[in-house]
Amino acid sequence: MKWAWAVFKAHPYISNVLGYTTLFASADLIQQSVLGGKPTSEGPAGIDWWQTARVATVGFCFHANFNYFWLRRLERMLPGAGVKAVTSKVVVDQLIAAPLTISAFYIGLSLLENKDDPLEDWRQKFLSSYKAGVVFWSTMQAVNFALVPPVARTVFLGGISLAFTIFLCHLRQQSDQKLE
Repeated sequence: MKWAWAVFKAHPYISNVLGYTTLFASADLIQQSVLGGKPTSEGPAGIDWWQTARVATVGFCFHANFNYFWLRRLERMLPGAGVKAVTSKVVVDQLIAAPLTISAFYIGLSLLENKDDPLEDWRQKFLSSYKAGVVFWSTMQAVNFALVPPVARTVFLGGISLAFTIFLCHLRQQSDQKLE
């Protein structure tokens, strides 16, 4: 295990981005497998691998990279793991990063799906996603900022994101299935 931590510390960008992307895409697979994905040609609830590839693309191209650089910047702006620093980081994170990442999720997937109106999902689901996210992410980011070393925060965030992304994918699938 020490060698894995050494590799992680030696290559934090690659480790964090690939780890985050893997966890982000896994959320879509879990959502499809457990909560039921879109019907495919293989059956009523098969895995839509193109959907998972789109989620992975959004995760890699935006979320993983954004979070890696955002968390580094946030630590430089508000250093430390004390109550005041952690509280400040959580508030700034929820006011700036949360709306950006939720928006990137809905708009990015809509663009990759070539939807006629790429803002439709965002308009319908942003507010409920943001409200749920404030409760979930405030707690999880407080743990992240207080207990996780800065070098591992993005991949830790990816692990936490797994649960929230399952929620977002499920919310998105439910609305799409109602329209069909």
